Amino acid sequence: MMRFTTLLGLALLGGSLVACAPAQTAAPEVRATPSVDRVSFYPSQPGLAWTYLPQGEPADHTPYVLRSLGPTIFKGQTVSAFSLTGRGAEQTWFRQVGGDGVNLLGFTKPGVLVNLEPDWRELPAQAELRVGGAWQGATRVTVMDTEKNRVVREGTLNYRYDIQDRRQIAVPGGSYDVFVITRRVSDDLGGLFPAVQQMYYAPYIGEVRTYEDLLLTGQNYARPQVRP
Repeated sequence: MMRFTTLLGLALLGGSLVACAPAQTAAPEVRATPSVDRVSFYPSQPGLAWTYLPQGEPADHTPYVLRSLGPTIFKGQTVSAFSLTGRGAEQTWFRQVGGDGVNLLGFTKPGVLVNLEPDWRELPAQAELRVGGAWQGATRVTVMDTEKNRVVREGTLNYRYDIQDRRQIAVPGGSYDVFVITRRVSDDLGGLFPAVQQMYYAPYIGEVRTYEDLLLTGQNYARPQVRP
């Protein structure tokens, strides 16, 4: 699914002050800690955050951070915004999230706005998240150059999702009961998205392995003791 640290430098006046100065301890980090009771099946509550690393990298490398920013307005609708940052990455997705599934309305990158019409269905209704489940659809993609305020690409994208397996998987963030979901995409925009990708999804947690092969290393809330 924001954290910052402020460092203050203090000058000591004289050696006697140094001798009697109390020992300094590190200030606690400022962070959002959402109540686990408020985390939904498809988590989208404001303040939730997840960290990821590419598969095969050392655990002490700089992670990517996914944050749930909460409600905002996109194309005149109230949606949930999610941002991914780290290592120069900067992307924001705009989604409708609820018990009936997760729909993607569009996303932004620096200088680029991508609109999807109709919404791209990313996850099904809760009751339909099961092995053997499948769904498909098509959407019109409009890519805008936000600096020049003009459309630079348009086309149609077709997608299909198949829930192929359910398994226990261990990643740096822990052990999770996940659904293995394969996504197939074709478009007439020159391959805007990879043709075939796979993701591991855990209800009440989110993506444990993303379509980009990033692995979950942690989240800022305790896992609910609930089986999907």
